[in-house]
Amino acid sequence: MFSFPKPSVYQTPKCLVTYGTMGHPNAHRLPTKTKPWNTLLAQDYVHNVDLILPESLLHLIKEKILDDAARSPRYHRVIMTLGQILEGNFFTQYIKIGNIMMLSEGKIGAGNVFSIKDGQLTMYIDRETYERVGLVGKPHGVKGARGSQPRWVVEYDLRSPSALHGKKGFDRLVYACKNALNTPTTWLFCNVSEIAPDPDPIAQYYPTQYTSHPALATALVTKVPPLGVPSAVLADKASQELNEYAADIYEWLSLVRLESPRVKPGDDIDAYLSTYEVPGDCSETSEDQLCKISWRGFIPPSWAANLLAGVVRTLPPKAWFSFSTTPFSRVAIGYGADCTIMRPPSSPGEYVLWEIKGHE
Repeated sequence: MFSFPKPSVYQTPKCLVTYGTMGHPNAHRLPTKTKPWNTLLAQDYVHNVDLILPESLLHLIKEKILDDAARSPRYHRVIMTLGQILEGNFFTQYIKIGNIMMLSEGKIGAGNVFSIKDGQLTMYIDRETYERVGLVGKPHGVKGARGSQPRWVVEYDLRSPSALHGKKGFDRLVYACKNALNTPTTWLFCNVSEIAPDPDPIAQYYPTQYTSHPALATALVTKVPPLGVPSAVLADKASQELNEYAADIYEWLSLVRLESPRVKPGDDIDAYLSTYEVPGDCSETSEDQLCKISWRGFIPPSWAANLLAGVVRTLPPKAWFSFSTTPFSRVAIGYGADCTIMRPPSSPGEYVLWEIKGHE
């Protein structure tokens, strides 16, 4: 793993680049401790998924993935108080027994934001709210950027054996929800489990259901740089060539995701407005029709990992593709946190992984 220069407090995002190999993913059980799978699964709430590949391979993805409506992730928008989540069948069926993820409205750093994932309740709250709730937390954010408006984060394991009504610590949390955190809040709700309880505890709050249908962009005539990993990088993985290769290809992939005209053949933008050029000499670049498939919504990281596994199993081993995810909470914060995985052409089992991270 290689990282670009360490950022300061004023340059928060950093990029980690990994070049390695991955085995053929098992259809029934994905690896969870090796890259790139553990990187995808470590994300919190995926907001956007982009798949880029040559259009000549689109029919394979359509047959195996896009035509299966059951593959599209579903989520709900619901208005609830935090206290309602901690009571009744909702708490028992969804938190204690089931597996859900929830994210409240707002921006971390500008308001009170709550999230629940894997049974862990995380509350990002301002100073006034922190003093009112009477719970133990810790300062949150970059120390040099807190200024005069410090914020706190309070975490509570709702699956802990002590997270029961009648226990002192849990009753303190319930009391705080009734007296300080009692404002109805709009939540995004996703049931990660395949089976929903019957009757469904969320139905009493009249949720609105959404489905993340894939959006398809075709006929993207693009100037394609040499995507293969340079031989100099393979000979010396700590060389400057890896940084240059990773930066050039990631920038190009980002422009393709944006459907930018800068990567189209014959682009004649004035150099005063943009100096970007597709990396590689004229003899090394080529023209190809690409397509982009996008899913947008409140998506579990496990769904994104399973989608990547399906793409790897479906496409020919020597075909190249790019798979990118953007976590939801990072969009709310305003920092970049993209994860992009590319399989180079004619490189079965190999991958290049870019992780864009920012300060918490």
